[in-house]
Amino acid sequence: MILRRVLLILLGLVVLLACLAVTAPARLVALALPPGQVAVQGFSGRLWEGRASRVVLATDAGLFHLGELRWTLHPLSLLTLTPRVEISSDWGNQHLQAELLVQGDNNMTLRNVTLNVDAALARYLAPVMLRGQMSLQAEYLQLRNGLPVATRARVLWQQAAWESPRGILPLGTYALDVQQAPNGPLLGEIVTLAGPVRAEGELQLQLPNGRYSIATLISHETGWEEVLEEGLSLLAKPVAGGYQLRLEGQLDLAGSGLQ
Repeated sequence: MILRRVLLILLGLVVLLACLAVTAPARLVALALPPGQVAVQGFSGRLWEGRASRVVLATDAGLFHLGELRWTLHPLSLLTLTPRVEISSDWGNQHLQAELLVQGDNNMTLRNVTLNVDAALARYLAPVMLRGQMSLQAEYLQLRNGLPVATRARVLWQQAAWESPRGILPLGTYALDVQQAPNGPLLGEIVTLAGPVRAEGELQLQLPNGRYSIATLISHETGWEEVLEEGLSLLAKPVAGGYQLRLEGQLDLAGSGLQ
């Protein structure tokens, strides 16, 4: 008798949550967004399946535009207090698709992530003009307080090129394979897939303190362009077979907000 009553209560909760998700307006999503970190405009649709015409994220590198965002909420996931949402967005040639699990105010996991962006966005991280297409393929990315605590992903830079003072120089196609054990450092391996300029090395990022190190050997299959060699000589040390680039420093991971 007690078991039957419990099952009826659970069934009622499922029906209630399903009804709320189907009938509630999409703008209620704004109540769950972290203040100062996400700006959203133009809600339409319902809570369980809706869209926003413009979404902007505040990151440590500056504002990141997602453009039009669409989502589908799985109502049954609300029963476990870990809402599961499938999202996709488009902004020009930039595309995002992912599955998001919200596990608390400051804890979430992204799964099956696909992100394509223009390499020119790198100018927000370093004073250099780059070309090509960058993509992120992440099996999973767990975030806590906005910082990764576990991940497995690959970053791909295709048709890479540098806008040098003397013209555009083609570089190649490169991959960065990233792994992070739970609460461990983020480790990356740099490999060259194609192109005249070869880069092989590794990077490490300690979290949450932001200490990083990069060690990469850069070489050329045929011969160096003068302007490229001049640029490398400012950052890297000449060694047998090319240039050894070693960088160490501290990232400011204190976070940023929308003003």
